[in-house]
Amino acid sequence: MSVTAHSVWKNCLSFIEDNIQPQAFKTWFLPIKPVRLAENSLSIQVPSKFFYEWLEEHYVKLLKVALTKELGKNAKLIYIIKMEQRDGSDEGMTEKIPSANRSALVPQELDVPITAKDPELKNPFVIPGIRNIKIDSQLNTNYSFENFLEGDSNRLARSAGIAVANKPGGTSFNPLLVYGGVGLGKTHLAHAIGVEIKEKYPDKTVLYISAEKFTQQYIESVKKNTRNDFIHFYQLIDVLIIDDVQFLSGKSGTQDVFFHIFNHLHQNGKQVILTSDKAPVDMQDFEQRLLSRFKWGLSAELQTPDYETRVSILKNKLYRDGVEMPDDIIDYVARQIKTNIRELEGAIISLIAQSSFNKREITLELAQGIVEKFVKNTKREVSIDYIQKIVSDYFDMDVATLQSKTRKRHIVQARQLAMFFAKKYTKASLASIGSQIGKRDHATVLHACKTVDNLAETDKQFRKYIEDLNKKFT
Repeated sequence: MSVTAHSVWKNCLSFIEDNIQPQAFKTWFLPIKPVRLAENSLSIQVPSKFFYEWLEEHYVKLLKVALTKELGKNAKLIYIIKMEQRDGSDEGMTEKIPSANRSALVPQELDVPITAKDPELKNPFVIPGIRNIKIDSQLNTNYSFENFLEGDSNRLARSAGIAVANKPGGTSFNPLLVYGGVGLGKTHLAHAIGVEIKEKYPDKTVLYISAEKFTQQYIESVKKNTRNDFIHFYQLIDVLIIDDVQFLSGKSGTQDVFFHIFNHLHQNGKQVILTSDKAPVDMQDFEQRLLSRFKWGLSAELQTPDYETRVSILKNKLYRDGVEMPDDIIDYVARQIKTNIRELEGAIISLIAQSSFNKREITLELAQGIVEKFVKNTKREVSIDYIQKIVSDYFDMDVATLQSKTRKRHIVQARQLAMFFAKKYTKASLASIGSQIGKRDHATVLHACKTVDNLAETDKQFRKYIEDLNKKFT
């Protein structure tokens, strides 16, 4: 039986399949096609440059062992990268020698940029039929650092954002993940970083996109069989900003493609910025390999703004809108609305509108009427401190006892209930909850929540505790 490229590669695949995970084998080796065999050199065809780079980085040793078993110690592997045009026909082939064999021959095209090889690169943001690979950043220039006021609640995230804007891809904050509850400024900060980078580095390709739109684009690329183009497009980005990354939860296909795009950008010194409504440790239905990459850089939390920051936000908003308002009214609004910045600004806009439309002077009485209606239509804030006080009072103990290290059963259960309700009624991360309830870690909070769920099903008295406390928070 004669030795052919097909037979050699078939034997290599048998060896490789025994040495890696089934999903990895299916993803990275089944799409490869053997092309030719010339003496001790096997040429294989791979779908894209990205595919070739991934094999080179992650599986070169495995490939070398497999090929050496078949063709001897002088075995060589040559990649042929398939290029596709819009009509699906082959544009051409590019041969590459893997790193292990580059001393023998270095192809001239090895370092040619991908844009030079693929002039028909598809841009998900360009209308079909228009030949233009210029990428619109999708940034909102109204969101800037200038109107993102600093306070204790956002100082870390804002400072990290400025550092990234000054040196994108060149800090240890890569990726930068900004997380927090609704209306605390995550999207504002993400845009501000992008806007600042575009001002300082006009030649850099910056792209802002929501995770939902990213997912829609990916699904569309799969339908149209343009997945490679989708990946190649995102490989061109210098600064990729993905908003509400928690939307990728449970979407394994989109997570997989984002994982590969993320790796390529990170390894090439490109900046990735993400926003989420929760910390990586609290994200559900995410691949662990993706979560581990989210933790490579910095995860910075945006918290509910304190009173001083709320006053500053209101004054800044009024100044930008050219509206004057008495300090006592600003103080009243800032003290009454504590939930988030979006609701705070919404209340002040409603107050200005009522005054303007009805030709009424802005008085404290008018403010009280507006705020009362506004607060009634928004979810009342339940803070971790408030939860601890309510739980402590219910079990007839002080907060210090609740937070103490004691292992007495009734105190442990009270502490676990406080953690359970903090997770249920606040947007705080598990780490933040644990830190505020007796300086525990996120694993303790997770265990507490599971314990409460279990006891609620098996212990009638404990279930009554939950029901009684629930009424106090709703």
